[in-house]
Amino acid sequence: MAASTDANTDADPVAIGDAINIMDFARLARERMNPPSWEYYASGADDEVTLRANRDALARIALHYRVLVDVSQRSLATRVVGQEISMPLIIGPAGFHKLAHPDGEVATASAAGRAGTVMVLSTMSNTPVEDVMVRATGPIWFQLYVYRDRGITRGLVERVEAAGCSALVLTVDVPLLGRRERDVRNRFTLPEGLTAANLLPAGLQDVQRPVDGSSLAAYASELFEPALTWQDIDWLRSITRLPIVVKGIVRPDDARRAVDHGAAGIVVSNHGGRQLDTAPATIDVLGRIAADVASDTELMVDGGFRRGTDVLKAIALGARAVLIAQPALWGLAVGGADGVSRVLELFRAEIDLAMGLCGCPTIADIGPDLLDGGAGNAGAGDPGSLE
Repeated sequence: MAASTDANTDADPVAIGDAINIMDFARLARERMNPPSWEYYASGADDEVTLRANRDALARIALHYRVLVDVSQRSLATRVVGQEISMPLIIGPAGFHKLAHPDGEVATASAAGRAGTVMVLSTMSNTPVEDVMVRATGPIWFQLYVYRDRGITRGLVERVEAAGCSALVLTVDVPLLGRRERDVRNRFTLPEGLTAANLLPAGLQDVQRPVDGSSLAAYASELFEPALTWQDIDWLRSITRLPIVVKGIVRPDDARRAVDHGAAGIVVSNHGGRQLDTAPATIDVLGRIAADVASDTELMVDGGFRRGTDVLKAIALGARAVLIAQPALWGLAVGGADGVSRVLELFRAEIDLAMGLCGCPTIADIGPDLLDGGAGNAGAGDPGSLE
């Protein structure tokens, strides 16, 4: 029997073609999705201060563009964790893609492959990693939550490696699940027929138990490992040959610890404002982290990126690439794989235009002088001054 979801199953080619920016997709997705599923994707923790701060902080940074630079030929290509990608944009991890469309994670992976970039598949995906990898045409990284039962975690890591994923992305900012009040009010649970499919062999797939609040919060509280420490990165490195990217860092000292424990990369992330409310906006801490560790590891960042100019600012502050999650889900809700592809191409076009207008023919030409005009002074975009 096919899984029962409330996702709209029909792509809307007119809507896909008419969407001229990422927020158009947000509006269209909200119209098509049932309210609890939309709220699950859109919500932040508590008062959603950090959710808003991610966007507000990006908007405050000015771009001090260069002029009279030959930008007739431009290249967006870059390399991250050993992977060549066509632009500095990656689809970040998000659970439960089938809330948006029945094709779920398979459709998202297909779009990432078409675009020549990476998709990070969530532990909490509705589709098993093996099924995604069979259909994927591009590189897939796997986002990992560590479970209390380390045997289950080890088994999942072994499956991921055997399936052909090319990196592990360890999420470290969820010792407990943040309180997302929209989900509590909606008593969020997965529709009948949907599960956390990667945990099916271990019997941990059920995220449907009704409780006082969201069932996801109950699931995380019961099964996720709250005693995770830096030594667990060493343990993971001992059981896999895959490079390990540590996701959820907002402090330079934690970034340094991640490097010392062998992280191949770091994602500067506040979990999209969904964990600790009033945590700092990621763009506000990226520069200080880059100043400490960018020469020793590869930095990525997520949190509220909606425009090509946002991506340019992150690269100028030291990131190799930006991760997006919500925009991909919006595209998925509107048009399945074609919708996600359109979202990625909108980002590509905006990044390309921003590079041209800033006098940057290549990714290597994007530097901190774009944020302070070459003055070297402390300011809104100076990497050494950001709090």
